[in-house]
Amino acid sequence: MGFDVAYEALTDHEDDARWAYGTGFADPLSGVDTAVPEGVDRERLAAYCLMLGDDALIMSHRLQQWVTCAPELEDELALANIGLDLLGQARLLLTRAGQVEGAGRDEDALAYLRGAHEFRNVCLAERTDADFAHLVARLLVFATWRLALFDRLAATRDPMLAAIAAKGVKELTYHREWAAQWVVRLGDGTALSHERMRAAVEAVLPLAGELFQSHPVESDLASDGLAVDPAVLRDEFDAVLAQVLTAATLTPAAQPAAGAVAAAGRHGQHSPALTEILEELQALARSVPGGAW
Repeated sequence: MGFDVAYEALTDHEDDARWAYGTGFADPLSGVDTAVPEGVDRERLAAYCLMLGDDALIMSHRLQQWVTCAPELEDELALANIGLDLLGQARLLLTRAGQVEGAGRDEDALAYLRGAHEFRNVCLAERTDADFAHLVARLLVFATWRLALFDRLAATRDPMLAAIAAKGVKELTYHREWAAQWVVRLGDGTALSHERMRAAVEAVLPLAGELFQSHPVESDLASDGLAVDPAVLRDEFDAVLAQVLTAATLTPAAQPAAGAVAAAGRHGQHSPALTEILEELQALARSVPGGAW
């Protein structure tokens, strides 16, 4: 390792770009132009950044809850790294939302001081997992959708969003591959693992419809070259899922059309699961207002 004390390695960020940036770590977007493009509706752009940031923050928290519960040590580390990748995306996106909004709220205020009705994450991110099969099925759906989104978002007119998306594409590619490998491993494994993976896929796929339903903010910004209309992601998503499920010897199920599922999360309508997450996530910040640690 090259360190006398193992913990000293945590402050060495020169050779590890996977950590969520923060104290002791370099800002991965240092030097990127933070100016908001001329003529952009700042309120809508801030709302869009919140949507994408909330997706990552809540999904990250759910993944971290599985650390120490994965089947193998290697997968514990994989889940921790994936969670940190998403936490890093959340920090960058919430910071951008605060910059664009101009109301003096930073990433901490946006993460810790909003109620559940103010969060705009898709409901898929907040869902609890009955077992490991449900976790990898949910992560596969989430990462496949988000990778297709970020791949296109890298061409946005907003330089900060473009840089965040370009960085995220590399991370999300790994997230999708890791989840896909486990879906295939379980689906094409024993009779028991196959049945559990089948049940997980059938439980998770109906939640995918929301991912492709366009919110007015997304539609308006997409027409201005600043966002991606999620409806255009469906064909790529379906093709990837079909390939993985076929390899896993799981019959690809018919998925609901985007319009058949309300985009509840984008409108602040969430399940009790999000309240549970926020009670844990925000407990310290709310019990010690203004505290620093």
